[in-house]
Amino acid sequence: MSSELIRATGINSGLDTESIISAYTSTASKRVQEAKNGKQINEWTQDAWKDMNSKIYSFYSKTLSTNRLASAYSKTKVTTSNDALSVVAGDNAVMGVQTAQIKETAKAAYLTGSKVAITKGTDNLSATLGIAAGQKITYMDKSGVEQTIQIGGEATDGATVVNTMDELVNALKKAGVNANFDTENQRLFLSAKNTGTEKDFSLGGDLDALQKLGLATKAQGGDAVKIDGADAKLILNGAEFTSNTNSFNINGSTYTINYLPENTDEQISVTTGRDYDAVYDVVKDMMKEYNNLVNEMSKLYNAASAKGYDPLTDEQKEAMTESQIEDWEEKIKGALLRNDDTLYDVLSVMSNTTTQGFEVNGKKMYLSDFGISTMGYFEAEENERYALHIDGDEDDSNTASKANKLKAMIASDPEAVTSFFQQLSQSLYTNLYSKMGSTKLSSIYKVYNDKQLDTEHDEWTKKIAELEQKLTDMEDRYYAQFSQMEVALSKMNSNQSAVSSMLGM
Repeated sequence: MSSELIRATGINSGLDTESIISAYTSTASKRVQEAKNGKQINEWTQDAWKDMNSKIYSFYSKTLSTNRLASAYSKTKVTTSNDALSVVAGDNAVMGVQTAQIKETAKAAYLTGSKVAITKGTDNLSATLGIAAGQKITYMDKSGVEQTIQIGGEATDGATVVNTMDELVNALKKAGVNANFDTENQRLFLSAKNTGTEKDFSLGGDLDALQKLGLATKAQGGDAVKIDGADAKLILNGAEFTSNTNSFNINGSTYTINYLPENTDEQISVTTGRDYDAVYDVVKDMMKEYNNLVNEMSKLYNAASAKGYDPLTDEQKEAMTESQIEDWEEKIKGALLRNDDTLYDVLSVMSNTTTQGFEVNGKKMYLSDFGISTMGYFEAEENERYALHIDGDEDDSNTASKANKLKAMIASDPEAVTSFFQQLSQSLYTNLYSKMGSTKLSSIYKVYNDKQLDTEHDEWTKKIAELEQKLTDMEDRYYAQFSQMEVALSKMNSNQSAVSSMLGM
């Protein structure tokens, strides 16, 4: 039966059929909307948990996974007495003071050609420079591999034939060097692609061609200037090391020559020691990430009630501005995890773990022994009562004025600091994992019941479809009844008109 036909009623009765049927089906319509609201709340709840779970998992899989290992606290710092040399310490770096001398920096082979008589717009090498067609120049790298470039003529002996300066430049590049012709200064510039003696090169062949191209050096009777490639030389603790670059990998550490000092006999001190600031930052960064998590969980758990706020219908949204809609929905979203038992369990696991003591050198130690603790209940901001504060932390206005006990401990007993925070990280790592195990209700690495929420979402979808069908059936039934009434009234009105006509009325 056509809905449009059925619903075009009220003509004979004068009744507002739409309003009457809407009133009759209001309870059923309300059930549909309530189911849609339930599905929307489910989707928003899943989004809220996905966001929170992502942050928790990141803390677990990155920060805690790294900080439970001793290597996280094995930070070294290297200083040199002359910034001509910089050093990045490796895992096997020797603690203490070493001596170094920079003897030579690595250089790339470079050839600056002499001026040639190439007229602008005229580029034929043979005709312009007077080079006899068929003359050759050879490029040889340090390994002895030779490549031949021929100026004009028919190629012989596998040579590359060039006729113009552009072709010559391209042939030299292909041979293995950086090449460019400076038209303003009328000179060829060649350089090795890398530094070091192994990347050096030489040019040979017909002297006449070399001279006319400006590539003959003084030793060959020309004015081109050639700088040979050179290796860097560094003496470390009396032993000489060479490198074709200005960096040396020695015993796992990287030594880099920044420039050649005026006095190559200068003894440069290389001091390697524990980087106390870096170790402090490892702990501080972990505390910061921990605080961000527990503060957010506290805020969500203690959120104000959204009672009286339901997801908006399409009709309600049409009567509101975008900002009004956003504010309304944010009120609901902010309260989704309010008083959530799962959220409270995770928060409790994290906060309880940080109150534990761990044995270090036969003595049980706590975070407070390192100058780290929560603030008093009435001193802390709302929803920040689980946050940990480091005494003397310059970025924390609450404790910046206090003595920094953690830094002092790192300087005086770094092994104790490493041992304690390794154990703390491992305990947090283990305890969080206990909340992430796979169950019938949750997937692996999820602290919330994602499987359960997915099931509930499917159930809401099914329920909405069933309720909407019931509502449609109910509406169709009522419209059919009103339609029958309209037909009867139409017949009655027709008969009445007929009688009146017969009586002459």
